[in-house]
Amino acid sequence: MKIVAGYDVAGVVVKVGSQVKNFKEGDEVYGDLNEKALDHPKSYGTLAEYTAVQERLLALKPKNLSFVEAASLPLAIETAYEGLERTEFSAGKSILVLGGAGGVGTHIIQLAKHVFGASKVAATSSIGKLELLKSLGADLAIDYTKENFEDLPEKFDVVYDAVGQTDKAVKAVKKDGHVVTIVGPVIPPATMFVLTSKGSILEKLKSYLESGKVKPVIDPKSPFPFSKTIEAFSHLNTNRATGKVVVYPIP
Repeated sequence: MKIVAGYDVAGVVVKVGSQVKNFKEGDEVYGDLNEKALDHPKSYGTLAEYTAVQERLLALKPKNLSFVEAASLPLAIETAYEGLERTEFSAGKSILVLGGAGGVGTHIIQLAKHVFGASKVAATSSIGKLELLKSLGADLAIDYTKENFEDLPEKFDVVYDAVGQTDKAVKAVKKDGHVVTIVGPVIPPATMFVLTSKGSILEKLKSYLESGKVKPVIDPKSPFPFSKTIEAFSHLNTNRATGKVVVYPIP
């Protein structure tokens, strides 16, 4: 069976079903078309000229964002948001983000600081990306190649692990805090989750995106033209990408 890869999409509606209420032909929209990220992913994804998606997974594209910027957001920003909600994150709490320069990590930092009102945001990355973390809202940027974050005297209300280090993450959280991860294996008391895609999350964040408080972070090598899709995946697999890798345009 032919498989078309791709979860995220940003584009123009060319046709709507009879039950669709919120969108019309010509609307500029974006979203993650796989409702359950790892549970029966769709065979026909977004790396194609046209794709089909349920209405509930889409939102109107913020007017200030390009299609490239919008395409970089849905899976990453929704994952960041859902993880923060699962830890009951709220204003005044502190958080440590593991993998702060990645696709999800860049949004955890921004949402924690600018949407949820964190009292302190710490995040890890390699030395070349520390300034990026600070520009996104991190109060403390940690070079994981030189510092063991789990040995810091300061402990955090929440540790959000985007890289798969729950064995260390559980040592950095307060006694009554929460550790959440999107990468196994999981060491208790950490918990793991897989995103449930929802256009309603994108709608909630629209004002923050349109005001510039929350920004897309796109890898400097992006966008890759459709003819270089394999190169885009190869770059992603190096685990050295900063933010999100985007393929655009698709002919």
